[in-house]
Amino acid sequence: MRAVTADVDEESVDHPDPRTNVVRTADLKAQAVAATFPEAIVIAADTTVAIDGHMLGKPADAIEAAAMLTRLRGREHQVHTGLVLRQASSSRHVYSVSSTDVVMRAYSDEEIGKYVASADPLDKAGAYAIQHPDFAPVEQVRGCYSGVVGLSMCQLSVALRRLGIDVDLNVAERTQDYQDCALCQSLLPD
Repeated sequence: MRAVTADVDEESVDHPDPRTNVVRTADLKAQAVAATFPEAIVIAADTTVAIDGHMLGKPADAIEAAAMLTRLRGREHQVHTGLVLRQASSSRHVYSVSSTDVVMRAYSDEEIGKYVASADPLDKAGAYAIQHPDFAPVEQVRGCYSGVVGLSMCQLSVALRRLGIDVDLNVAERTQDYQDCALCQSLLPD
């Protein structure tokens, strides 16, 4: 296994529906990597945060990060992660989307300032990492925790199987907070 950064213009995908947008962006990444590694099975993902009919991608700077965090504070929003698997040699592919409802806690302006100063939010959709141990911005997750992190492991497991690759990832047992994810629950052994 090898991690490769896709050199693509993510902003070139501008579909207004966040679920469609993340799949198209993930596919753009997958196609770029598959062109370089034609024998590989490429796994690509993209995540966006949606609130009030707007998508929040990665903030351009600290000011935009603080504005995003202020907008999300104490509110519910959705996190959409698109997943694309491409097997370039056979032209086989699988597309899927994980959508999760997330409620943010009522963090303070001081907490926002400290978190933004850490530079952690600058490469995160919606300007936050659910798993950040100090900021810990999330109050509640309804859906797939790993999808909010950026790659739904249960979604990946199902997608690999759809490509004919039987990998036992023990997803439900290894994924934090799997009990709120219906797909993860369906993967538990009887």
